[in-house]
Amino acid sequence: MNPVVRWFHQLGSPPYFDRFAARWAPVAYAFGVLVMAYGLWAALFQVPADYQQGDSFRILYIHVPSAWMSMFVFGLMAVYAAIALVWRIKLCEILAMACAPIGAAFTVITLATGSIWGKPMWGTWWDWDPRLTTELILLFLYLGVIGLYNAIDDRRAAARAAGLLAIVGVALLPVIRYSVVWWNSLHQGQTISLLGKSSIDPSMVPPLVAMIIGTKLWFIGSLLARSRADNLRREAGKDWVLRIANPPTKADGAGGGR
Repeated sequence: MNPVVRWFHQLGSPPYFDRFAARWAPVAYAFGVLVMAYGLWAALFQVPADYQQGDSFRILYIHVPSAWMSMFVFGLMAVYAAIALVWRIKLCEILAMACAPIGAAFTVITLATGSIWGKPMWGTWWDWDPRLTTELILLFLYLGVIGLYNAIDDRRAAARAAGLLAIVGVALLPVIRYSVVWWNSLHQGQTISLLGKSSIDPSMVPPLVAMIIGTKLWFIGSLLARSRADNLRREAGKDWVLRIANPPTKADGAGGGR
């Protein structure tokens, strides 16, 4: 068997995944914090003020990565849910449901920072702008997935039902992405492109890239940590979980030798 395929098969084993998540979640968290710390420092102290918006534009270093993550996480959740529905892979159910609270948090941050940024730019905290409205609908979809998953006692049936909602809801993502193109909008159009030419000053891009990478690393750490916790809850009572909860001590080993 191909080593990569074999590794994926092993990762589907609850004990193997637990060891993998326990090892790599702290690493992802640590690197995420370091990269985001650099991004925020550069955004505050290295990047010049915007010629139109002044220093208020600096909130984009939180707003834009959070907005991108809010859509990325929902899309990933739908992919995991589709795999779980088709191939009945329990780990994908766990990963899909672990995505929902993290994505909801990114969406809340997006809406909050968008409102804060909008006050000096638009003169109001909230406007039923197409981008803001569709992002709010995305938050409701996240909450719907979380609520549905917690409303059903059978964990696997709950994950399948909530996963189906995620798959249907993924149709909202292109609407969010192109809302500023399709409708008249207060929200500014795309000014940042990581692959093409951006309309912002080149010195503003590196901190933004750092924040994008940092938020993704943080997401990986959060996903692994939440998935590990759900995996342990589902496997409660199994021997390998009991060994984690009650690891053998030196005294136990000495007693067993006598």
